[in-house]
Amino acid sequence: MLRTSVDTSDRASAPARLQRVEAEARIAFKRDGGVTRLDRLFHQGSVKWRLPHVPAGMPPEAVVINTAGGLTGGDRFSVTVEMGEGTTVVVMTPACERLYRAAGGVAEIDVHLDLAAGATLYWLPQETIAFEGAACHRRITAELGDGARLLALESTLLGRRAMGERVTRADLRESWRVRRAGRLVHADELALRGDVAALGGARATLAGGSAFASLVLVAEDCEPLVDRLRAALGPGGGASAFNGKILARLVAEDGLALRRHLVPALRILLADCPLPKIWTL
Repeated sequence: MLRTSVDTSDRASAPARLQRVEAEARIAFKRDGGVTRLDRLFHQGSVKWRLPHVPAGMPPEAVVINTAGGLTGGDRFSVTVEMGEGTTVVVMTPACERLYRAAGGVAEIDVHLDLAAGATLYWLPQETIAFEGAACHRRITAELGDGARLLALESTLLGRRAMGERVTRADLRESWRVRRAGRLVHADELALRGDVAALGGARATLAGGSAFASLVLVAEDCEPLVDRLRAALGPGGGASAFNGKILARLVAEDGLALRRHLVPALRILLADCPLPKIWTL
């Protein structure tokens, strides 16, 4: 019997190539017959759009779903929302996104928001849960036309305290760029890297909290709302208003405490738009 041998030494020493997510979602809305309607929709990879039924007279809702169940190092996730003149839409996620431990590389999330003149967009994803060893870079860029209105929220939980989870090491970065009529009106950089437990314990950062959020409202008439917003955020939050923009920060002990302040804050900033049911479940 003829026997052959195969040298597997190189194969054994080579690192395993793990499957990674490459997902992209794009959606566009237009004004037609006095109401906002879907114009174009595209999705590929693990991301899907859903357009739930809303009562008559209410702005459309678009739900972006990551069917992969979370992100880890090497994943790429991109979402683009285009708003035609005079349109109004609420965009959200159906549940908390999850950032799992990264064996190598970082997860990248890119959000692009393009609002034509007079458009209104409420970008309201639910919280992102970062687990031990998570690595993620999130970039939010927005272009606003004349008279456009943008309310954007991003919130993060460092583990789930109710489950006894504690995050000690992570690499979490978040970058914001918002332009109105071509002029930069908001730029922000956030980084939690390395020993997150020690960094988050300082009074100047999270003061021991495990949940935090950033809220940005860009609108010509927003400044009178800031006093009510500060009251809703409570002692763990703060807000500033200037030049047609409100920037708010909120830090809380855990996700439940964060929501208890975020929900009334959102109701104040949503103006005549009701808070989506997903946020009240």
